[in-house]
Amino acid sequence: MSETRSEARPEARPDGAVCPFRVPTEFVTDPGADPHPATAELRAQGPVHPIDFPSGADGSYVVIDHDSVTRAFGDPRLSKRLDAAPAWFRDQTLQNSSVLASNMLLADGAEHTRLRSLVSRAFVPRRMELLRPQIQRITDDLIDAFPESGELDLLDAFALPLPLMVICAFLGVPYEDRPLFQHWGKVLSQDPSQEGDAARERRSVNDAVVEYFTDVLAKRRAEPQEDLLGDLVRAADEDGVFTDAELISTAIFLIIAGHKTTANLIGNGVWALLTHRDQLELLRSRPELMDPAVEEFLRYEGSVDRGTLRTTTEDVRIGDTEIPSGSFVHLSVSAANRDAAVFPDPDRFDITRSPNRHMTFGHGPHFCAGAPLARLEGQIAFATLLRRLPELELAVPADRLTWVADSSISRGLEDLPVRFTSRLPR
Repeated sequence: MSETRSEARPEARPDGAVCPFRVPTEFVTDPGADPHPATAELRAQGPVHPIDFPSGADGSYVVIDHDSVTRAFGDPRLSKRLDAAPAWFRDQTLQNSSVLASNMLLADGAEHTRLRSLVSRAFVPRRMELLRPQIQRITDDLIDAFPESGELDLLDAFALPLPLMVICAFLGVPYEDRPLFQHWGKVLSQDPSQEGDAARERRSVNDAVVEYFTDVLAKRRAEPQEDLLGDLVRAADEDGVFTDAELISTAIFLIIAGHKTTANLIGNGVWALLTHRDQLELLRSRPELMDPAVEEFLRYEGSVDRGTLRTTTEDVRIGDTEIPSGSFVHLSVSAANRDAAVFPDPDRFDITRSPNRHMTFGHGPHFCAGAPLARLEGQIAFATLLRRLPELELAVPADRLTWVADSSISRGLEDLPVRFTSRLPR
């Protein structure tokens, strides 16, 4: 992505106005280690640019400034409904990954409110606080299991398993099935319009998810339990307003959303601290800064690159760009989080930054329902790592680290090799 400005192609406008730049697909599929200078140059040209993603789309656009992204998140003309998308995209999605088509992620208005009610009460901060002892125990157990050599991949040993263990316990599914969940999440979070082997793999995973959770729901009805899945089943059976397809779609969505992005929050945040030693030492000396520090982790190199895909239901003007009805729109969260108009010195990592109106959890009706849980997990994870591993450091030069290149909306590292020389007791 560092070459985006030079690679971008001028896009003709019917009105003859100054053209925005057509952004290459790599802007969202492979932004690289530091996409922010190129994004700043694009933002100087305007808040909206055409982009060649997803493949096969007649028109797609990316929005990259904070004000426009904020407005777009709440604009009802930018629909999340699958039936608002072009027929080819809708058909491919339903054919390849129908299991994700029946949850709040792909709904608007009253339908979104109905589906969101399945989980919204579960993620209130008060209920999250009841999870604190369990999250703390999982965190300490994982650190206790770090190898005696003091060298490990923090993603594999800590950042990935911690939120997955938490969401499995919260939802009520066996953590022993985590390899399945990780594989399913990786496959289902990719571009649903992919064809060939990728499409066949998505269909296979789709069928496996339906089979797995159909069995889980049957067991919950036979033997009710006090967990989130039990609550979902009771809500469906007592209220009679939710289908099993909606329960299954919601369950796999919670597993995907509940572990991957939080794992990236932990990995990206540790990377930021270990590459900014002054901020690391400040946080060690002033642990009361943990809450604003987590918000800065979410802003500076957040776990979400962009919002999930939206489709315009009528012509929409953003800035000087008229986006035609039926266009795909990507809301670039990472770009909005580095907008100098909102964040003074936006490329500076500052754990004391306030206010910090980052967009990592979105905005408006689709604001992330799991934000309280992600924040709590982050606060506990970072506080415990810093307290118990006082000499934690990168085990390789920072420029050797690689950022994941794929078509999902998340942003994170391939791995995070670290070392420590002492481990304090819990």
